[in-house]
Amino acid sequence: MPCAASQGTAGAEPSAWVQRWAGLIAPGGTVLDVACGSGRHLRWLAQRGLRVTGIDRDADAVAPLQALGRIVVADIEAGPWPLPAGERFDAVVVTHYLWRPLLPTLVGALAEGGVLIYETFAAGNETVGRPARPEFLLRPGELLQAAQALRVVAYEDGFIDAPPRFVQRIAAVRAGPATAALARYPL
Repeated sequence: MPCAASQGTAGAEPSAWVQRWAGLIAPGGTVLDVACGSGRHLRWLAQRGLRVTGIDRDADAVAPLQALGRIVVADIEAGPWPLPAGERFDAVVVTHYLWRPLLPTLVGALAEGGVLIYETFAAGNETVGRPARPEFLLRPGELLQAAQALRVVAYEDGFIDAPPRFVQRIAAVRAGPATAALARYPL
C-alpha cells in the first residue's frame, strides 16, 4: 500500500500548516520528515537552513533528494524503525500519512523543545473522496490523544473546501526544564 505522501506531491507547495508552524523549529535545527515522498517539505525546510532527514519507502521518489540531507529508504509499516534508537529531532513533520503504530515513536523522536507538525486526513473524508478507508482516517481527537505528552500549540479538526477534504492537524512541543521559560509560542 503506497504512502499517501508519495503520491502527487512533486513540485507541490509545502502544506500551509507546515509553513505556518515551521517557525517553532529551532534555527539550524534537525527535522525528520516521515513519508516524505518527493520531498516538498524537505526542500522547503532545507532552504531555510534546517538539517533534514527524510524517510519513505519509494526509492525512486526520494532518489533526487539525496543532496538535501539524509534520506532513508524503508518500509516503516512492515519493518523496524530505521533510525538509531534514541535519535531525537527538533521537529517531526508528517503530512498525508497515517500509520497508528508509529505515533508513539514519532512523539518519542522529539528532542526537548522539538515540535511535532502533523496533518492528515480525518473521519468524514470518506464522504468527499480518498482516502476513504477508516485505517487511513484519524478519529475525532486522535492527534490530541497521540500528543498528550506534549504541549499543544495549535490543533484543528474539520473540513477544508479547496480541495474538499476533512483533516486533523496539530503543532505540539515537547516542553522540558530548559524550555519551560520559553513558553511563548507565536501564533
